[in-house]
Amino acid sequence: MKTPLLFLVALVAAGMVSAQDWAKARLEKSPRHMEWVKVKQGDRVVQCYIAYPEVKTKATAVLVIHEIFGLTDWVRGVTDQLAEAGYIAIAPDLLSGAAPGGGGTAELGGGDGVRKAISSLPPDQVTADLKAVLTHVAALPACNGKVAVAGFCWGGGQTFRFATHEPRVVAAFPFYGTGPDREEDIARISAPVFGFYGGNDARVNATIPGSTDLMKKAGKRYEPVVYDGAGHGFMRAGEAPDASDVNKKGRDEAWKRLKELLGRL
Repeated sequence: MKTPLLFLVALVAAGMVSAQDWAKARLEKSPRHMEWVKVKQGDRVVQCYIAYPEVKTKATAVLVIHEIFGLTDWVRGVTDQLAEAGYIAIAPDLLSGAAPGGGGTAELGGGDGVRKAISSLPPDQVTADLKAVLTHVAALPACNGKVAVAGFCWGGGQTFRFATHEPRVVAAFPFYGTGPDREEDIARISAPVFGFYGGNDARVNATIPGSTDLMKKAGKRYEPVVYDGAGHGFMRAGEAPDASDVNKKGRDEAWKRLKELLGRL
């Protein structure tokens, strides 16, 4: 009985590891410069993945906030795709130090371990980490000083939230994340917020009218777009080899919109 059980465990583990092999393969073929950097935040060290564009002039930066699954190969792939579009992109592992021995996403083993660690993150720590990363990327010699923020799923909500705490953000791009529900928080937003939502994501979409009303009342710019038929997480799911037509279409249209909006900054 031991051998079959071990075999099943191995299969499950292999499935978790290979789930984003396609994203990792794309990264390995990229011609752009990418590297891991450590950003100090008080007593903490935040591990970050950064990708640089191949351009002649200084570039705008995008701070990428990962999903509830942590800093995965797909999220690292997003930084590379942003670099391909002409932007410096940096993705912090906000789970840095959360694993035994001081590790982050990779050491937590994925699945419930990562989700549990994310749900336990102190909000003030997340804000401080993001502020430190923004300061780091804005000061890079290759950066023009402008930093936008984009996030997915859990990171989409954190993107909207970070805009309430950081006036240096030039634009916020929350992907299928919920917005703040307090007027005093919304009042602190200085950047335009451009939302991206899947049509088949009622849980998140139920919050769009409230965010619209609060942003309008506060005189803030909020432009949500819903992509018909796409599900929650369609930016990742729409890029996978087995993507459904609706998720792929939603991802392609959203990516085109994101690049157009970034180009106006």
